[in-house]
Amino acid sequence: MSDIPVGIETLDFSFAGGRPVGGFAPVLVGVVGSGNLEVMLEAAAGDACAVRVETSARGFGPIWQAVADDFFARHPIGGLRVSINDMGATPAVVSLRLDQAVAELPQGGRA
Repeated sequence: MSDIPVGIETLDFSFAGGRPVGGFAPVLVGVVGSGNLEVMLEAAAGDACAVRVETSARGFGPIWQAVADDFFARHPIGGLRVSINDMGATPAVVSLRLDQAVAELPQGGRA
């Protein structure tokens, strides 16, 4: 019997205190496919951000945390729900997709 976990792993992160981006229509960038991912941004009440990652690449929680930390350090925004559906994208691709999504926000995510 193998000890290698299988299936989708779900990771949840939260970030507090960014500039609220206000109301906007949901933003979707990327496509889930072999080695890629999609990112959806939705407006949320308050100034906190919730990030949910569903990934086929299990065991990379610290890497996901580092990518999310970097994103929110570069984009200190709030009032946002981020959903990431991943099929094994590299951290560079994740950062690219997050940047593409925030660029689609009203005023490029600037409050």
